[in-house]
Amino acid sequence: QVHLEESGGGLVQPGGSLRLSCAASGSIFSIGAMSWYRQAPGKQRELVAAGRSGGATTYADSVKGRFTISRDYAKNTVTLQMNNLNTGDTAVYYCYAIVRDGNSRTNQYWGQGTQVTVSS
Repeated sequence: QVHLEESGGGLVQPGGSLRLSCAASGSIFSIGAMSWYRQAPGKQRELVAAGRSGGATTYADSVKGRFTISRDYAKNTVTLQMNNLNTGDTAVYYCYAIVRDGNSRTNQYWGQGTQVTVSS
């Protein structure tokens, strides 16, 4: 089994910054993509940023130029640096990973979510 532990959410004023972190632990042979999704009240969960195993990254148009995703492959972690936050970024943020375990099985895992609230 694999567990994703998120940290770093909170309350911030518009224009401020937050840094989210996610650490994967458990029976891990390799990790493909590690990504961040978010879900605002009344809305569908959406991809915010993805960090693929080859180093490629993908961002939602709404966060390009403001958010940066980075991975530490040795520590099985992914971070999301969020700058110039606005009220539209308010949501629960979820870490997501595609993990191959020690038995060569590939599964998808989600973290428990961390609340990000942008408000004055």
